[in-house]
Amino acid sequence: MTETAVERMFSPAAIDDLIAAPTARGDLSVLHDQAVVAVDCSSGVPDSGTLATLRSLPIVTVGVGGRHEAFDVIVDDDGELSSLASAIAANPQASVTLAQVLRLGDALSPIDALVAESLAYATLQGGTEFARWLAGRGARVRRPEAEPPLVMTRDGDLLRVVLNRPRVHNLYNAAMRDALVDALVVVAADPQLRVEITGAGRSFCAGGDLAEFGSVSDATTAHLIRSSANAAPYLLTLADRLTVRAHGACVGAGIELAAFARRVHASEDAFFQLPEVSMGLIPGSPVGASTPAPRSDGGWSIRSTDGNSKQI
Repeated sequence: MTETAVERMFSPAAIDDLIAAPTARGDLSVLHDQAVVAVDCSSGVPDSGTLATLRSLPIVTVGVGGRHEAFDVIVDDDGELSSLASAIAANPQASVTLAQVLRLGDALSPIDALVAESLAYATLQGGTEFARWLAGRGARVRRPEAEPPLVMTRDGDLLRVVLNRPRVHNLYNAAMRDALVDALVVVAADPQLRVEITGAGRSFCAGGDLAEFGSVSDATTAHLIRSSANAAPYLLTLADRLTVRAHGACVGAGIELAAFARRVHASEDAFFQLPEVSMGLIPGSPVGASTPAPRSDGGWSIRSTDGNSKQI
């Protein structure tokens, strides 16, 4: 394979030798401008000790041309690797942090994973990459809204919850979060009640409301808000009784809401996107769900360190 935007692609034998060097842990770090390590797996993989060490380092590990679950990302060829490496280079701190959080997710309970993710998110809120994104975004001001952020109707044992900010594609803000928590508390109190979440207008949910990004004075307070005023624990508890119907934009928080549901129905015009790494953050900020549960049979999860903000 040829070299790409990654400085060098290692063979399994070469990465084994590199990891065995006494200085490997210090050299292979995002702090030393080494945010990604790619290994050519077309003819084999590194030994298990090397793979375990790679997963402990503050870098994004990429397997090229092969399949092995120990890598953070698996790509098929040089073209995919080049695109991935460029995205990581644009926001290396967020990319590496996301890889580390996803590694933890498999070993933690869903609730513990949400806490770990929120702590990582808060760390990035104080970082240079998010500060750069905020500076480039400019000021955002929302006009007061007369309509409630959620509309709820009950039909027998079904509570229909409609995200109700259609003018802004149902951007997820603090008012919507608080109203959703209130609705889910009602459902949690009645074991016979099911809940269906949809979105008004042209989109299910186009993500977190950028007008509120960076509005909390410090990252510690932001983490504690996410820990206390968060829909995620209720969505976890109610997963078997939760249905999400997605259409149009299903971005960021929109994916995170849907990821908890046991049943997700997507219309033909629905598209899905996680742009957070391009903002210097990781997925999960409004809902806390980049390592979503349920993880039992029939569940689904989001695991991506791509960072390219692609639509799927």
